[in-house]
Amino acid sequence: MLSPADFARVYARRASAAAGPLVLYACPREGDGEARVGLSVSQRIGNAVVRNRWKRRLREAFRLVRPRLPAGSDYVIVVRSGLPPRGAAGAAEVEQAIVALAARVTGRPGYATAVPRPADGRRRGRGRKT
Repeated sequence: MLSPADFARVYARRASAAAGPLVLYACPREGDGEARVGLSVSQRIGNAVVRNRWKRRLREAFRLVRPRLPAGSDYVIVVRSGLPPRGAAGAAEVEQAIVALAARVTGRPGYATAVPRPADGRRRGRGRKT
């Protein structure tokens, strides 16, 4: 995923799960194409070397687990903190985390039929009438 509109659509859905340093947002999309991913690694994570290390690790992990993820979904992975795990064990850890988080989000009741909330974050039809 590259366009800001795709990221906004996934975030607006507010279907997320977190574990350790990762937060995964998911959103179904029309059609049954392959799962797509967008990455968000902010500057507070570290310098450019650390951020790029995270992005390389996440891209490779997603490439390896893509066949195990539900088709027709978009995912945004947000890194919250820390250095990326190193070595083969670290790579396996990231892969397992992505699969587990995706299963938690997509396995929730109503995942495929829920309507995105308004972008302003307010719920409609609740609260005091003026």
